[in-house]
Amino acid sequence: MDSTVFFTTFGLIFLAELGDKTQLTAMALATRYPWKRVFLGIAAAFALLNLGAVLVGKLLFTILPLFWIKAVSGGLFLYFGVTTLRSAGDDGGEEGRATARGPVMTSFLMILLAELGDKTQLVTTSLAAQYASSSAVFTGSTLALWLVSLLGIFLGKQLVRFVPLSVIHRVAGFLFLGFGAAVLYQAYAGQ
Repeated sequence: MDSTVFFTTFGLIFLAELGDKTQLTAMALATRYPWKRVFLGIAAAFALLNLGAVLVGKLLFTILPLFWIKAVSGGLFLYFGVTTLRSAGDDGGEEGRATARGPVMTSFLMILLAELGDKTQLVTTSLAAQYASSSAVFTGSTLALWLVSLLGIFLGKQLVRFVPLSVIHRVAGFLFLGFGAAVLYQAYAGQ
């Protein structure tokens, strides 16, 4: 497993999800259900979502030239950077409603539906398309999402006391912009 790809993926996904609706959903679910069952549902949803993202990314890698993958990926990172920075002042969250039976299934469905097509899933797809180490992308993304969820369950309310969501969103936004610029530079420099 490529450790650079792992840590790049982990860092991007972790910062992007801090204070996001997923973390707030985990926090809300943990107030209603036992935390272990909530985490089990969340963990299963993220594993399934990331597996799909990595498979789609690898498929794109086999049918598209690397230049176009990098150009689109760089554009996506820039887009997510701008949208993350725009939402930096918005501390409101979307909790969603529990509609399934039991805490595991409720957590699974809420996260699955909330994250399907979300920026972190698209970033995971993009990273899987760019890098040969699918296992590093999958592992880095999944562990980052699991850790952010656990933080949401245990420490989310405390973190917001010390670090405003707007600051967290700004850091994630600038990270996305920087990574997008770097990917676009690589795409055009390698041509």
